[in-house]
Amino acid sequence: MEKILQAIRDEKLDVPKHVAIILDGNGRWAKKRNMPRNYGHVQGSKTVEQIIEDGYNMGIEYITVYAFSTENWKRSKDEVDALMKLLAKYLIDCIERSTKNNMKVRVIGDKTGLDKKLADKINELEEATKNATGLKFTIAINYGGRDEIRRAVKSIALDVKAGTVSPDDITEELINDRLDTAGLPDPDLLIRTSGEERLSNFLPWQLAYTEFYFTDVLWPDFSKEDLLTAIRYYNGRERRFGGV
Repeated sequence: MEKILQAIRDEKLDVPKHVAIILDGNGRWAKKRNMPRNYGHVQGSKTVEQIIEDGYNMGIEYITVYAFSTENWKRSKDEVDALMKLLAKYLIDCIERSTKNNMKVRVIGDKTGLDKKLADKINELEEATKNATGLKFTIAINYGGRDEIRRAVKSIALDVKAGTVSPDDITEELINDRLDTAGLPDPDLLIRTSGEERLSNFLPWQLAYTEFYFTDVLWPDFSKEDLLTAIRYYNGRERRFGGV
């Protein structure tokens, strides 16, 4: 890690404040090793833990990962069941790790679509880490960007119907406050692994001015060196936010 930090200092790299990651390639990584897909998901969860630690040491303040989308329910029942068990175990383990590392954890997505036991574990994790002041780690589970916007619009519409919000009160700030990510800064950098180059319904509102970095590296193989490469790419971009 010291070599990585020295490179950041020597190259005077601007480390992005908020990095969002689409964790792609777990299944292909396992297939290349003649292992079941779930083996790839297990290894991928270990990579998440390492990148969280490495990213925080590099100076990243917020990391948001796409763990399970609203579309992932279309996968085979065996794979979905295995993923849910893995997520449940991960959330339990995360309480201890987060408390130890002063990490604040938040889960975004439609929790009403999750098993009650899993939803209870999420609530327990968020409650246990709510006062942490270190890295802010957000996990998207049963998350879909369009669904998030739909839920936000429905919430505002109900308030308009009740007379507590006027149509003229509907601003970008109000919409932001109704999204799952309320209170979080928009990502500066999006990383997607495994060679795919699309958002797959991940944070479409929040990524409006985010820089995108795509890599062929499969997620379980993604390392701190790969993260440094992404940060270097980010530093080569000129962020104008619509200006000149």
